This record gives sequence, structure tokens and C-alpha cells, in this order.
Amino acid sequence: MGKIFKQLARHWAACLAVVALLFVQAYCDLSLPDYTSKIVDTGIQQGGIESPLPETVRQSTLDALSLLMSEEDADALQNAYGYYLQDNGVLKLRSDLTDAERTALEEAVTTPDIVLYMVAAQNANAPAGDEAETMTAAPTAEDLDAVCGQFAAMAQMPGFSREMIQQQLASAMEQVDETTLSSMASQATLLVSLEYEAQGVSHDVQMVYLFRVGGQMLALTLLMVVVAILVGLIASRVSASIGRELRRETFSSVIHFSNAEIENFSTASLITRTTNDIQQVQFTCVILLRMVAYAPILGIGGVMHVTQGNTGLAWIIVLDVAALLLLITVLMSIAMPKFKIMQTLVDKLNLVSREILTGVMPVRAFSRESFEEKRFDAASRELMGTQLFTNRAMVAMMPFMTLIMNGTSLLIVWFGGKAMDAGNMQVGEMIAFITYTMQIVMSFLMLAMVAVMLPRAGVAADRIDEVCRTKASIHDPDAATAKPALEKKDWDGVVRFEDVSFRFPGADSDALEHISFTANPGETTAIIGSTGCGKSSLLNLIPRFYDVTGGRVTIDGIDVREMPQEQLHSLLGYVPQKGVLFSGTIESNLKFGGAQITDAGMKKAASIAQATEFIDAKPEGYASPIAQGGSNVSGGQKQRLSIARAIAKDPKIYLFDDSFSALDYKTDVTLRRALKEETDNATVIIVAQRISTVLHANQILVLDDGRLVGKGTHAQLMATCPEYQEIARSQLSQKELNLQDLNTGKEDE
Repeated sequence: MGKIFKQLARHWAACLAVVALLFVQAYCDLSLPDYTSKIVDTGIQQGGIESPLPETVRQSTLDALSLLMSEEDADALQNAYGYYLQDNGVLKLRSDLTDAERTALEEAVTTPDIVLYMVAAQNANAPAGDEAETMTAAPTAEDLDAVCGQFAAMAQMPGFSREMIQQQLASAMEQVDETTLSSMASQATLLVSLEYEAQGVSHDVQMVYLFRVGGQMLALTLLMVVVAILVGLIASRVSASIGRELRRETFSSVIHFSNAEIENFSTASLITRTTNDIQQVQFTCVILLRMVAYAPILGIGGVMHVTQGNTGLAWIIVLDVAALLLLITVLMSIAMPKFKIMQTLVDKLNLVSREILTGVMPVRAFSRESFEEKRFDAASRELMGTQLFTNRAMVAMMPFMTLIMNGTSLLIVWFGGKAMDAGNMQVGEMIAFITYTMQIVMSFLMLAMVAVMLPRAGVAADRIDEVCRTKASIHDPDAATAKPALEKKDWDGVVRFEDVSFRFPGADSDALEHISFTANPGETTAIIGSTGCGKSSLLNLIPRFYDVTGGRVTIDGIDVREMPQEQLHSLLGYVPQKGVLFSGTIESNLKFGGAQITDAGMKKAASIAQATEFIDAKPEGYASPIAQGGSNVSGGQKQRLSIARAIAKDPKIYLFDDSFSALDYKTDVTLRRALKEETDNATVIIVAQRISTVLHANQILVLDDGRLVGKGTHAQLMATCPEYQEIARSQLSQKELNLQDLNTGKEDE
């Protein structure tokens, strides 16, 4: 996981922007339940009335309220309503009141509001006589007017004292318990509602409040949508950049690997790491930015909103979180080990698929379709079994999550209903509490979903990092030890092996032992021997596909290990044993050696390689397309194009690794004759299986089990080297051998 966060740290500015936007999104998300609660409790149940202090009030109601207050509070209340709105005596609350003044007035007017409303309610139910206590008729504006009239008449009675009323109110309030007092608090706004009803503006007040709060909810929702889009855009760009950088780094590492590193990882595994593994990391980065960063913000914010309330239901959240943590821990402990081996199984499946698709023709030729199908099916079923196990474990999480969510809702409704009955909670508060609880559960659900992906992504990141951290065993020399760079024209191209030994990495014995020879410009050096004797390994030491383990290989006296690889390769024209072409055109393949190759040079190289005839026969000529790997040309055509590609580079040293094996005898002779004329001043080293290819070489090296057992011309080797004689007699008839001896001025003994 640390490696994934390391990749994200490269884009720290974008990640900080995402986190900041997520805080905005969480603020909007967490604010919406509060607004829902306001709409239900205040907008619907209280008619849009938020404060026990009315915005507009009639003089009669104001006077009645003042009688129930201390003289100081009454003066402050009368002073708060500054001027008449209409001729009917409706006063408006002053707009210049400070928050402190407004709060003080609200506290002062709450108890008078409650008392005035209760008296109006008693008047509304008075006709019921003895049944008045059980009547629930709501008071009307007429009842409020009647009560205000009673209070006005009472104030005119002899012996009226404001202090006496205050003492009676204080004594009555002391006898009311806290629960009843809490339930009575809502009656303060009911009095304001009656006052607005008497003014004929109650509907307008409610609609104004609903439109205002609803508009704020809509604005927050739109802001949340915009922020979510921005978060998704930034997260996608960051993850795409991380994927691009990882592919670049991985490919840059792989392209500089020697054969030893390629064989250590395997081609199939490198392909998987460059594609599937990077895709896993890229997808996980998006999820980390969009979900993992958001879930804690949302969850912690939900917990804070829940605990700030006085609902007494916070213990449900604690129980909920504990159950979720236990569920996630159990599931992860079951599924985690399987995630760690899933990528290895993907590697195995890719390896089997690649082998079968690459060797589909031999598979058909040997009628092994059924066997290969079973082998592929076994690898596929093994991966499928692991994936099914992990998927089932994760799918099992959803029913448990649903059970926890529904159980939580049931507990909230049960205990919330009791709290509402006791007057400690309103309907809107319970709705908001349920919403916050679901947000907390969803944040844990998001984390659980990410926990499913993180183990696999962590394995993928480790595998990618393993490739990037692997240092190529073949590397350029340090600047201090590197030989000064020379122009290509300043090189002669003398190749010398000085007591060279070579052992493959991890092998127990040397593949080449104490090889010494010199290949001079203008001469052809041929290497021949039985299969597996080390011919190609010897040739691969020159371009440093491998490095020698003993002795040294030099060009013009300079050790190839002391030369920058780019300069070394600029001197070489290499034709591999298996012709490799790249997707594109014939022209792009022949000019693969560099932009300096002209059209004339390309066509000349094609002519020398005897490729002109089949190129010109194609309708598009040199613009003819080449499929991936050269699958749309024959083996002989592929070899000739590979040879032409090396010739077009005009190197100082030609390396042919059994590059004439797919050519017929006539084409082979013609090509080598034309090549001889072209390479008069170049060093030519040829690895061959056919003795006819090396007969006229200036120097023939005979290898046997990694040792140099013969060196000389054909005639010299026929006279002195039993191994060469054995090869010659196995490929040439006695008549051909005699003819070769006559051509060299000798007779067969």
C-alpha cells in the first residue's frame, strides 16, 4: 500500500485539491439532513416559525405578553417593535437588533408565549365542562383575541400588580418537571402561529420559510454535484497520469533489461505487470481519492452531528460502528490470503495462453488441441476458484451490512418514538438522526469495498515496483571509466576475444571456456559447431546481450564494457537467429536502424539481401504493411528483410546468427556473394549450421561443448580438426568434399 501512496504523493497538489473539495462535498452532504429536519419540524409542524419572537405583532397581543413579563423586559419588548406597518395596528420587529438583544428577547418572551397559548387553549376547550381536560380542540385566533381582551381588562382592575403575576408564574413553573417543560417549549411558537393567523399571514410565513430552506437545500445539492464532478475529473486525471508514469517507468526498465532479467521475470509476467497490474493500481488510485478520502470525512462528520444532539441515542451509533468493524475484520481475514495469490494465477493463465497462441500450428500438427484445452482450462479454473472464493466472501458482506443498517433503523425508530413521546425529540430530528446513521454506515461500507481492492492492488504495486527496482546487469560504464566517444568513421572494427569465458546466471558450469580469436575488417569469421555448443552465446557477447564472466571482448582494443551501449550498438549490424519484424511497413522495418538511412540506401540493402524481387511484386512495394512479428511474410522473406535491415545501417561489424537457414541454396549463394562485395571493409561474423555457408570464410571457428576445438580455413580444418571433419562429412557427399579439396589445391587422402 505504501507504494500506491508514494505514487499519489507525486501528485500532492491535485490530491490536496481533491481533499479540499471532498470537505466541501461532505459539508453539503452532512448539511442536507439538518435542512430536512428544519422543513419537517419548523416548516411543516411549526408553520415556518423559527422563533418565539414574532416578526410582526398586534398591539393587543404585545400588551398581553408585556403583562406577563418583568417591567424591564416589557420595556425592552415594547421598544423592539418600532413602527406601524398598517393602520390596523400591526407592529414590525426592528431590523437593527443585535444578536444578543434578539436572544435576550426570545428568552424573555418564551414563558409569556407559553402561558398565553395555554390560556387560549383552556378557553377553546372551556364549553366541555368536566370533559375539558380530555378535549384536544386547538385554539383559534378568536380565542387569542379573547384572552388578550381578558388581560387588558385585568390590567385596568384596581389592585393589579405586575409583581404578583410574576410571582404566580414563577411558582407555577417551579412545579413543572423538566420533561413537561420541554414539551411545553414548542407551545411558544404555537402562540406566534396564532398571532400570524390573526393577522392573516400564517400561510405566507410558512411558504416563505419552505421556499427559503428548500432553495438552500437545492443550492447545496447543486454545489455537491459540481464538487463531485470536479473530484471525479481530478481523480481520473491523477490516476491516468500515475498509470502513464508507471507504464513509462516499467517499459523503460524492461527495454534496458538483458536476457538474464527477461528470463528471470518471463515475458508473460512482464506483460501482465505492464498491463493488468498497472490497471489495478490506476483503478485503485481513483477509488482512494474518491472514496477512501471521503469515507472518513463523512463518517466522522456524521458522528459529530449525532453526538452534538441531545437525543440520547448516541449509544446506537457506538453499537453500529462496533458491529461494522467486527464484520469487516472477519471478512478481510478470510479473503486477504486469496487476494495475495490471485495475481500469480493471472500470470500463470497469461503464460499458458501465450504459449498456446504462439504455438498454435505445432499444437494442431501434433493433434494436441484437447491436451492444450485441458491445460488452459486447469489454469482458468484455478483462477476462477480463487476469484469465486473472494467474490463470495465480499458478497456475503452485503447482507450483513443490510442487516446492520435495517437493525439500526429499527432501534432508532423504537427508541426515537419513545423520545418523541416524552417530548425530547421531534419527527425531523429522528429523520435526520436516521440519515446521519446511514451516512456513517455507508462510509464504513465504502471502506469495506476499498478493503477488497487494496490487497490485490498492493500485490500489483509490489510486482510493478519489483520490475522498476531491478537494475539491469548490463549497463553503461561510469563517466570516469568510459572511453572517449569516437565518430563511427574513426573505428576499424577489429573484434578480439581474449580468453573469454561465460556462464549463464545461476548455472553450475561455463557455457563458454577460454575462447580467444580475432576477427579483422575485410574478413569473414564463421562459427560452426553442433547444436547447443554455444555459438549464439558467443555472438551475443559482442553486443553485450550478456557480459563475459572471464576474459574480455574488445573492439579496436577497447573493452565493450567500457563503451556506452549506444556507441557500441551503432557499430553493429545484428541479424538474430529468429528474424524479428515490427508492425508497420517494409520501409519502416528497413529504416529501423535510424533516420539517417535514405531511400536509396534502403533499396540498395534490399537488393543485396535479395529482397527486391518479392518487395516489387507487392502492389504497395516498400509501403506494404508488415503484421506484428512479420506473420504475413514467409520465413525466408522475414530473414531477408532482417538482413537488409542490418545492411541498411552500414555498420562496421556484421553479426549474423544463423541468418541464412531459411534461404534456399541458390539465394544463399547469391546473397553472400553480394554481401561480400558490400562488406569488403567491414568485419563479418557468421554463426551457421550449414557448412556450405562457411566454406569460403577467411576464418572458421569450431566449437564443441563451449570450447574452441578448431580454428582456420576450411582446408586447414579438414586436415586438422576431427570435429569439423565430422560436420563436413555429415552434410557433404564424398564427391562434394573432393570438389572442395580440388578448389583449394589439395587431394583427399
